[in-house]
Amino acid sequence: MRTIELEGAARGNSASAERLNQPQRVLAGLRARCVQTTMSSYDKDPFYLRYYTGHSGKHGHEFLEFEYSHGRLRYANNSNYRNDSLIRKEMWVGPLVVKELKHIVEQSEITKEDDTNWPKKNIVGKQELEIRVGNDHIAFETAKIGSLADIQDSEDPEGLRVFYYLVQDLRLEIVAMAVLYLLPDLPSLQDQAHLAA
Repeated sequence: MRTIELEGAARGNSASAERLNQPQRVLAGLRARCVQTTMSSYDKDPFYLRYYTGHSGKHGHEFLEFEYSHGRLRYANNSNYRNDSLIRKEMWVGPLVVKELKHIVEQSEITKEDDTNWPKKNIVGKQELEIRVGNDHIAFETAKIGSLADIQDSEDPEGLRVFYYLVQDLRLEIVAMAVLYLLPDLPSLQDQAHLAA
């Protein structure tokens, strides 16, 4: 089974690290390192994370969704703007990635919040966040948040701010992993420099 671990470049075999030139080492450091693992370490972990944001408009149903459960990360992005197609990817992530996701969630203290006074979903769209970490299980639903001004105008600006920043952090982490996972084998940066010259 394929697993994604985000770690520094050229760790492990020093002989292969020496064969890489500096641009290749930098590129390797930005990529995900694939390792083999078993599912047994994930079966006992109750950590679950799901985020969805979307709306239906003139371009149809557009959304971004990701879900983590038992070592598997699923990512979907549907934008019909300029006839883009649905991107749907699935990957296995390693313990370091799971640890980082848990850390982001726990640091936010989102489990102490309540969405009762948050803006309700509307024609602009909605966001959903479901998390199970430790003994806590939360499920929030709110309207799409366009800016920090939307948060200030809400009935619960403090709670909505926690939600907003957590979602930004999670989206950044997940989208970065999806991009690294999908990054095709590119020629070295040095070769690209020669092409540009």
